[in-house]
Amino acid sequence: MRILVLVKEVPDSYGERRLNLTTGRADREASEKVLDEITGRAVEAAVSFAESGGEAEVQLLTMGPASAEAMLRKTLAMGADGAYHVVDDRLAAADMTLTSEVLAAAARHIGFDLLIAGDASSDGAAGIVPAMVAERLGVPHLTSLDELQIAESGVTGRRATYGGTFALSAPLPAVVSVTERMPDPRFPGFKGIMSAKKKPLETLTLDDLGVDPQADVPRSIMLSVSETPPRTGGEKITDEGDAGRQLADYLAQERLV
Repeated sequence: MRILVLVKEVPDSYGERRLNLTTGRADREASEKVLDEITGRAVEAAVSFAESGGEAEVQLLTMGPASAEAMLRKTLAMGADGAYHVVDDRLAAADMTLTSEVLAAAARHIGFDLLIAGDASSDGAAGIVPAMVAERLGVPHLTSLDELQIAESGVTGRRATYGGTFALSAPLPAVVSVTERMPDPRFPGFKGIMSAKKKPLETLTLDDLGVDPQADVPRSIMLSVSETPPRTGGEKITDEGDAGRQLADYLAQERLV
């Protein structure tokens, strides 16, 4: 079985986050670039299955700038067998439509039985790319799984819902995405770090994948971008025996009740 895991380089969530007000893009130099933790959980699920006796080859796949190679090397130390890096200047500021097209094309190029992703990246938080990739690949998808079991013939999992959980299953090939309720990613040991330096890492371009980023223009258009306005002080209510009425009037005025 070949398991392909989507991983992503993102600005550190504990660092500063800024938008470039000229381009509308995230300023990725504002803080340290790290592996998105949710994709680390996806890697952990794949590697744990391979280590448990499942005959699986685990490959990483990312789409990102040249700097993402360092992230891939660090992630390979968790136990994956190899990695693929889609890097092309024409992908700068790619929207989700183009991103899903490229990732699906890369998955076809590499070959897979199971594709595992995080349910939503910490920088974009859209939560729809895994489903878009599955749709382009024409395979079933199980999204936002809190639990995941992998077998040679298929995958099963559980997704939280209001008042309970859904039990889901799908035959292979399939795409799944996992949530932060999955086990934490492991910290690579010295042996894993050293072996990661020798593992294969292949670079792919849009030409390799046969994707034309201009074929469906405009995919999306940003009309404007601005900084979040500063937070203002809240309205204070002085209790002179009528605080309850004042609060009710305020909530009604703001259409909160």
